[in-house]
Amino acid sequence: MWGRAWIFDLDNTLHNARPHIFPHINRAMTAYLQAHLGLDEAAAGELRRHYWTRYGATLLGLMRHHDTDPRHFLWHTHQLPELGRMLVHEPQLRATLRRLPGRKLVFSNAPVHYSRAVLKALAIADLFDDVFTIERTRYRPKPDSAGFTRLCRAHHLKPQRCIMVEDSLDNLRTAGRLGMKTVWVTGAARAPGYVDVRIANLTQLPRMLAYLQ
Repeated sequence: MWGRAWIFDLDNTLHNARPHIFPHINRAMTAYLQAHLGLDEAAAGELRRHYWTRYGATLLGLMRHHDTDPRHFLWHTHQLPELGRMLVHEPQLRATLRRLPGRKLVFSNAPVHYSRAVLKALAIADLFDDVFTIERTRYRPKPDSAGFTRLCRAHHLKPQRCIMVEDSLDNLRTAGRLGMKTVWVTGAARAPGYVDVRIANLTQLPRMLAYLQ
């Protein structure tokens, strides 16, 4: 009997956010800094890059140095009225996920309203037991281990019985340190030692079950 739980990242794992969605969100974040910090576009972009380099997320820098309300920031920077047209994903995504035994959860650094909208647009929302987003990590995004710990506690999961499916090596490194099996979604030819399985896209995942027992 399959006893493991699947934990899926959202962006660039369950769908490809690079072509349309990430550029839109990046523009929205820059515009937010312009509007709320009184910066021009160049200065806003530079500050975003600085906070990303230093803290791993624009939001963390804004919270620390500008007392920004994270809910306000995330709401206004993740408005995508054309979401359905912007999504890029594997045609067999739903069928692939249904072939995977065990519980399935989404763990995303994105806000809950956006994450649930994406899953609904992908027609896979019903396949997941929970959508664990940045709000529930108390705004401590992956790869911070605090969010992983909160997720496991919320669902009574042992990390050693979880499989993390991600496009980010930093996030997989944390998952591996906690004892989770790790699946890297990538086009890379090689993977570091803390990656258990490397796949080019999710449709390959059911064939890898033997390596993830």
